[in-house]
Amino acid sequence: MSRIAAINPSEATGGVKELLDGVQAKLGVTPNMMRTMAQSPAALEAYLNFSNALGKGKLKAKVREQIALVSAEANQCGYCAAAHTAIGKMVGLNEDAILAAREASAENAQTDAALKFARAVIEKRGAASDTDLQAVKSAGFSEGEIAEIIANVALNIFTNYFNETAKTEIDFPRVELPLKHNVGKV
Repeated sequence: MSRIAAINPSEATGGVKELLDGVQAKLGVTPNMMRTMAQSPAALEAYLNFSNALGKGKLKAKVREQIALVSAEANQCGYCAAAHTAIGKMVGLNEDAILAAREASAENAQTDAALKFARAVIEKRGAASDTDLQAVKSAGFSEGEIAEIIANVALNIFTNYFNETAKTEIDFPRVELPLKHNVGKV
């Protein structure tokens, strides 16, 4: 049961209505996370702006979704795991790639390095080591791209924490958390 109510878009007014109408126009749906976040137009607008800005960055949509999956698994966010599994499929990730991403792994060596770095940032609460940073640089990421990896981690931690606190009703096909062989890991 949700602990923060989702706003019904048909009952929204003013700035909230504009934000939710924009989400509907862009996605064709208004996910419960955004309807719930709309309780604070500032929070929803911040999320949308941050997400839109990162969408214009150098990291491809697949990598951004894989980072989201790392974060959802690390933070045990059922809403985000479900949402990013569905969105991951939309951007071309297959089931194996989605499951691997949740464990910070990918077949592509460069993507694998990005996901391991993202997990290190999450697990070490931003205090990634020199070794962590050197590994992602050695994989070919520029400092700007590394900044985007960190920004994507931050965006996803925000949504993980928001959805876990709000107990946002999951409106995507549910996925199992944690992965069975991942029990006990952060």
